[in-house]
Amino acid sequence: MRTRTLGRTEVRVTELAYGAAGIGNLFRPVADEEAAAAVDAAWDAGIRTFDTAPHYGLGLSERRLGAALRDRPRDTYTVSTKVGRLLVPADTQGDDLANGFAVPATHRRVWDFSADGVLRSLEASLDRLGLDRVDVALLHDPDVHAEQALDEAYPALERLRAEGVVGAIGVGMNQSALPARFLRETDIDVVLLAGRYTLLEQEGLAELLPEATARGRSVLIGGVFNSGLLIDPKPGATYDYAPAPEPVLERALRLRAITERHGVSLRAAALRFPRGHPAVASVLTGARSPDEVRDTVEQSRHPVPDALWDELRAEGLLAPETPVPLEEKEPS
Repeated sequence: MRTRTLGRTEVRVTELAYGAAGIGNLFRPVADEEAAAAVDAAWDAGIRTFDTAPHYGLGLSERRLGAALRDRPRDTYTVSTKVGRLLVPADTQGDDLANGFAVPATHRRVWDFSADGVLRSLEASLDRLGLDRVDVALLHDPDVHAEQALDEAYPALERLRAEGVVGAIGVGMNQSALPARFLRETDIDVVLLAGRYTLLEQEGLAELLPEATARGRSVLIGGVFNSGLLIDPKPGATYDYAPAPEPVLERALRLRAITERHGVSLRAAALRFPRGHPAVASVLTGARSPDEVRDTVEQSRHPVPDALWDELRAEGLLAPETPVPLEEKEPS
């Protein structure tokens, strides 16, 4: 599987990355054995980039990912995790489904974008992962904590990068405006942008992606299926973790009709689309099982003809200036 470096760093990522939120019991329980098998399937497919966070299952995702990677040579893969939420023990009963994870509510999340919070968060993540370092550290969802993240958390990450504790630093969000500000005002290496540069919508193309290109920085694209809508668009399908509004569903159905007319599944087109932009280093997708991993990899490798993108433009579903991946021709 092809790789690219993040920004000006030496950190390499595979063009397809494994997102470990699902094995943190996102929405429903996943058995330990199935979680380990999903990571093994990603490895067998050539994926060497893995993304997690304390938020995912109150640390369960980090623990499971670390266990699955433990016997792999450390210099052969890239791990990213996130800072901004500290996990504090909670004397409560019940589950964490209100936050999206089917795990016992043994801890509560405390927002903390202070310098000390960054250090404590990374130390705890390393302990859960069972690693001596992570390759990428991302500020996680600092939407309403922008100033503290810029003034305190970012300088802490910058120092850790200078000391070689982490290889690359950045921000991970499901909006594009604040990450674009980070690109302008800081020296981050990478943005993880979730759901805002997909076949369905291209908000990130207005500001963030051009900013990253101009500054030689990288973007990782998550949420390419827009919370599931681009997997199987139908009434009740989710978009941004809620039932899709009728106009959004109608757009997704139009996309599917065109992709299928060209012999391409909507999933395959959605996975391939972001790779047309020069700033995009990797597409990150989640999977709970080996079958989901194998399907994602297979779909990501499916040929997509140039004529498909041409028709999407002609039908007004992609703007004329939107970059698209060129069809990969077989060598003659």
